[in-house]
Parts: sequence; structure tokens; C-alpha cells
Amino acid sequence: METLLQYIDGSLVEATTKDWIEVENPYTNEIISRVPKGDEKDADIALQAAKKAQPSWAAGTAPARAVYLKKMAQIIRDNRVELAQTLAREQAKIMPLAQVEIDVTAEYFDYYAGWARKYEGEIINSDRVNENIFLFQKPIGIVAGICPWNFPFFVMARKVAPALLTGCAIVIKPSSLTPNTTLAFAKLISDIGLPNGVVNFVTGGGKTLGNALVTHPITDMVSLTGSVEAGQDIIRASAEKVMKVSLELGGKAPAIVFDDADLDIAVKGVLDSRVIFSGQVCNCAERAYVQKGIYDAFLDKLVKAFKEVQYGDPFADPAPAMSTQVDKNQQAKIAGMVERAVAEGAEIAVGGKIPETASGYFFEPTVLLGAKQDSEIIQKEIFGPVLPIIPFTDFDEAIALANDCEYGLTSSVFSTNINTVLKAIKGLNFGETYVNREHFEGMQGFHAGWRKSGIGGADGRHGLMEYLQSQAAYIQF
Repeated sequence: METLLQYIDGSLVEATTKDWIEVENPYTNEIISRVPKGDEKDADIALQAAKKAQPSWAAGTAPARAVYLKKMAQIIRDNRVELAQTLAREQAKIMPLAQVEIDVTAEYFDYYAGWARKYEGEIINSDRVNENIFLFQKPIGIVAGICPWNFPFFVMARKVAPALLTGCAIVIKPSSLTPNTTLAFAKLISDIGLPNGVVNFVTGGGKTLGNALVTHPITDMVSLTGSVEAGQDIIRASAEKVMKVSLELGGKAPAIVFDDADLDIAVKGVLDSRVIFSGQVCNCAERAYVQKGIYDAFLDKLVKAFKEVQYGDPFADPAPAMSTQVDKNQQAKIAGMVERAVAEGAEIAVGGKIPETASGYFFEPTVLLGAKQDSEIIQKEIFGPVLPIIPFTDFDEAIALANDCEYGLTSSVFSTNINTVLKAIKGLNFGETYVNREHFEGMQGFHAGWRKSGIGGADGRHGLMEYLQSQAAYIQF
């Protein structure tokens, strides 16, 4: 069993509690590592280090800060296979997808390094003669970044890269389920010459360490990727300080298939958007609405495609399409939702149960028919390889059904009619809409949710601006 350490103020350290968290491989069910179980003291030490480091870090130039992002990108590429293997072991992510996450993370650091000479303030026209109004963009300060278990490495970079480039210092808390790859990265960057305290990695529980990071008086901003409940807790905890929060929370993405869609493209897009990482992606297609004229034909093709989905060892060659759920609790949650849906009248077209396997928290790729619009399986996030399908009659009904939920992260439309597509985009209340393709965003876009899916967002220029605050200067001459 491997022992991994926190990275605080430029040093690899244990937790002050001297306690440990054991990390399980969800495919083999073996304990593969232990990481420090940090608490309020660790949060304080890390935040104090960030506070000490941030002023001199911000006083430098963005191009100078970008040099370190490029070093991080290179060190990831130099260790890309080992990091992917670590990621696959700690969360049963199939190796091809794990390798994509590692490689895209390196690209992400390079992408934001490229913004060093691009982000800017403004000069605004004044009402007065001989006056200029300058709008400066300044770093927000000390950031607490709380990361999820599903894309732990990429989301870490999603917070670290824009924070560091803009002159912020950051403390990252990875999920206790999947901390290994992030801590391996922390060990690697300990030798790149990054000033002590600019970036720190601490591990521990959300209710102790996470809460301490959020409520600490030093913290100027919290960036969370996680559940709606976690986001609500952070909003409540941050209210007294009136502190900025950036939250990417849950999703319940609808996929709408109109009767003029290319069925093969639609089936592939919906399937790929449901089984990626065993359905454990916030922007996955969580429900499908199919127009009645093509419902039967679409369903025949989709059920066949679901039956052909292979699941198994994440290290197998060739790789299966998916592996296990991240832990037993996630597996039990999915099974419970399917059982309740069937009890309420839904029909299982394929899958629907926990398979008998020697090890691993598997759940079969599943298609459900006949679920009611107001049922749990339609309204609540499944986060597993389960897809309920509902037929619809016309355009207005499809948009109304799609918008009928408390989430607003991603959505998709399948149609060959540009008028239908543009009308649907206008009518959908979601931060992202994908057309005739799978749900997967680009780093140059803006990944942001509406309603209970979040506040603020990540990626691109708008994601960079999350870490900046404006200062207006009225200069009379």
C-alpha cells in the first residue's frame, strides 16, 4: 500500500492529526493507498502559507507566472503513462479515458499559459474633460479549490491554472475517494521551483477540512465542483463573509431527438453521452426525449447499442466501454433509483441490475421505458449508466419536458433542420447545448450551469475572469 503526502508551503507533509484515509480500487476492491486525514489545523497552515506567498506572486507579471504553468504541463507529459495508471487504479476509469484526462490536463495548463498576454482591463470614456477612467483587473486573492472524484486531475487544473495565472494563490482539496493522482502531481511539481505556498494540496473530509477552508477568514473565493447539497452548504457558509463562490454542481441533461434526426448519429451521441466513465459525468445525457415518429426505430437501435456495451477491467486491452462505479455507495444509489422507478411502473428494456462479478462495483448499462416526467428517475441525477426514455409529440412539448427540472447544466439536440436546432437552442434553459454530437465541452468554451447546476463557471476567457476582480480608477489630468 502506497503512502502519499500533502503538499503545503513547498513541503510534502503528513496531517497534523497523524490520521489517514484509505483509498480503495473500485474494480479490485483492494486498498491501494493511504493519504493524510487533514483537519482544521491543516487548512489553517495551508491558507497561512498561501496568504504569505500571494502578494509577491501577484506583484510579478502574468508571463512570468505562465512559465510555471508550462512547467506543469511538461511534467505531466513526462509522466503521462504513470499518472494515467494511477488515475485508472483509484477510480476504475478505463485506461484510454484516463490517458485522455491526463493529456488534456497538460493541454489545459498550456492553454491558460497562453492567456498571459491576452487578458486585459479597459479604458472607459469619462464625462469630464481631461479625465480617463481605467478599469483594472486584479487577482481575487486566496482561493480554496474543492475537487470532485469523477475527473479529479482535470478539475484540479481547471482551478489551479487560471488562479495561478491571474496572481492568486490556491489551496486544493481533492476528493477523499480519488486523491492519488493529484497528490502524485503535487510531488512532481515540488521540484519545478514554484514559490512556496503559491499552490498547496491538502486532504481530508469535506465536513472538517473542506468546511474549514470555506469558512476561514483568509479565504477570498471558493471554487467547488460537486453536488448541489455541497454547493448549498458552501453558499450558507460563505454568507457571513459575503465571499465569492464559483460552483459547478449537478446536472440532469436532456437529449432531444427530433423525427428528422440522423438515427445513427443520434444513437451514438446519446450512448456516448451516457456510458462515458460509467455514467459518472455531470454533463452526461441523463434522460432522452424522442419524437413519436421515430421512437420505435430509435429505441431498437439504442437498445441494441446498449446490449453491446462491454464493461470490465479498466486496464484490459482492448479496453471495455466502461468499468465500475466509484464505490459501493454510488452503486447502491443507482440500484435503488432503478428499483423505485420499476416499482412506479417503468419497464427495463435492457440491463437494470448489479451483475454478478468476482469484484468491482458494477451496474449494467440500462435503458428504462415508461417513466413518468415527475418521477425521481427523471427529475434527480442518476450519475450512472442508466437512461430513461420518454416519447414526445411536438416541438413545444419537447422543450417543456426538457426544461422541467431543477438543473440547467447541459443539453443536446439531434436534428437535421437548422431552424429546429436554432429554435431549440433558444428555448432550452441550460448553460450548454450540444447539437448532433456527444456531451463533452472544450477548454476554450465556458462550462457554466443555470439554476441548481451552479454559479459562475470554468474554461476560456470567462473562466479566467472568475479569478479576477475589477478596480475603477478615475484619473484627472
